[in-house]
Amino acid sequence: MSTLSLPTQPTRRTLAPHFGRNDPVMAALVAAVGPYRLRVQPCASPFRHLGEAIIAQQISSAAARTITARVVALASEHEQRDGFPAPDAILALPDAMLRGAGLSANKVLALRDLAEKTQAGTVPDSDALHDLDDETLIDQLTAVRGIGRWTVQMMLMFQLGRTDVLPVADFGVRNGFRIAYRRRTLPTAGELLAYGERWAPWRSAAAWYLWRAVDLHRAGTLPVLPKPVRLRARAGGRATPPPRSGARTR
Repeated sequence: MSTLSLPTQPTRRTLAPHFGRNDPVMAALVAAVGPYRLRVQPCASPFRHLGEAIIAQQISSAAARTITARVVALASEHEQRDGFPAPDAILALPDAMLRGAGLSANKVLALRDLAEKTQAGTVPDSDALHDLDDETLIDQLTAVRGIGRWTVQMMLMFQLGRTDVLPVADFGVRNGFRIAYRRRTLPTAGELLAYGERWAPWRSAAAWYLWRAVDLHRAGTLPVLPKPVRLRARAGGRATPPPRSGARTR
């Protein structure tokens, strides 16, 4: 694999004035949490990363590690790439062996579909992965059985270092918004998506700070943040913040 350049991650020096101009609540949260510390771990093997994501669905981390090790052990060394069975090795393994390793029937089907779509080029290799924009990657990878939008968004943030991803279906992000913005209920995906437009182009950082809001709240150290601007609904039913004073409207 060639050396790939990841997007430069923003620092608090960049984020603080941006959020200060656009959202005083997020700006205060940044001040309360401190430096932005999302750590990017480059994706050496999209097939391995997504395969491990399929295995880990709805089970504990310890169980996922055990099952992954069993699946890896089913393939001989020359059938492995980056410490994980190659797509053709997965396709060659009988269902009974994969089930014996601890995979459910649905996960066996998903892993096989991932292997087939990797061979067909729907799942790109590492070099091609970095050349595709966020929505193209989401469209291509969610075509794989068992891979949803959230899984790809986590990959975009933590393996590809994409800086403007807002996983609105993530419970932690929604709960962090509820806490920081003093809501009684979780925001809908549409509300969070609309409100989050003001955080662009640093929506990945906003999501990270909302996760930290949950941590501070649990620890009892989250300060009282400024009162947020209320959301109002557009004619189409989607919530949107009213324009800030002096802001242009369309």
